[in-house]
Amino acid sequence: MTLDYLMYLVSVGFQSLQEYLALHVLMCLLPAFFLAGAIASLFSKESVLKFFGADTPKYISYTVAAASGCLLAVCSCTTLPLFAGIYKRGAGIGPATTFLFSAPAINILAVVYTAKILGYDLGVARAFSAVLLSIFIGLTMSLIYERKGAEQRSIKTFGQEEHKHTVELFILLIAVLVAPEIMSGRGWKYTDQIIVWIPLIVLTAYMSIKWFSKDELKSWMGETWFLIKQITPLLLLGVFFAGIIVEVLPKEIVASLVGGNSLVSSFIASIAGAMMYFSTLTEVPIIKALTLLGMGTGPSLAMLLAGPALSLPSMIVINRVMGIKKGMTYISLVVLIATISGYIFGTMFA
Repeated sequence: MTLDYLMYLVSVGFQSLQEYLALHVLMCLLPAFFLAGAIASLFSKESVLKFFGADTPKYISYTVAAASGCLLAVCSCTTLPLFAGIYKRGAGIGPATTFLFSAPAINILAVVYTAKILGYDLGVARAFSAVLLSIFIGLTMSLIYERKGAEQRSIKTFGQEEHKHTVELFILLIAVLVAPEIMSGRGWKYTDQIIVWIPLIVLTAYMSIKWFSKDELKSWMGETWFLIKQITPLLLLGVFFAGIIVEVLPKEIVASLVGGNSLVSSFIASIAGAMMYFSTLTEVPIIKALTLLGMGTGPSLAMLLAGPALSLPSMIVINRVMGIKKGMTYISLVVLIATISGYIFGTMFA
């Protein structure tokens, strides 16, 4: 590889990064970070995780486990210790593995970003499939490994209540996040969007100051800044290399492996997603790059489902927490359902 070609690839990566920053940061990523930070700091994790204990009816524990990723704003690196904690504290293997699969996939940042970059069909499919299939995985794990009458402890260490204005703030932040997209979809000019968007931000800021104490606001800003520092560098790095991937990777190879919407292509995408390590959101620009090279919609969903749920490091942790037999069963189920989901989605909506 010559130096001139290497410099050309670097310029391609920076061009991809420049286009991304211009299109997606102000009205997409920043509001999502503030929303996720508010959820992480002001919404009590304990009020959700307490529902995973033995005293909770199964229809509640599985529902909460499947949807809690959206409420807890957890990323893949946070899911594993939370999973280990609730599993060791007495949560059944069913709700625990339901949470383990669903939480990183329906992280509010991940869902919003997927819809913005890859399209609302894939965004909705990712969230819906993650919730539905996580329950299937949990019930399957419970059916295989939980014997009737086995002792299961209550989770008694949780119980803190969230702030009374959390819901109102959540609604305002959602409005800040989706308003530009709604206005854009109706053909509004960018300047008109800004005119409406700024007063909405001012209202949200004013009500936040009115509703929350300085310590709570400080905690919110701290969580938001933590998420920005943790995710943004890796995300931008992913965008940079995704631009280079489009330039370097031959379309014929991508098309032959994960092109179309066959069962085999979805399986290959699931295996690839399970073996790779995706930091939060980095799977989206990489999959976007692969779709430009010919990756099918079905394999895209398969990778979106398997990628956040598994990676080589996470497989090691999962096997250590649950044991090799249970861990390998969970890993196999994730690959299987990601493959089947991708194939069905690709067949129906291609």
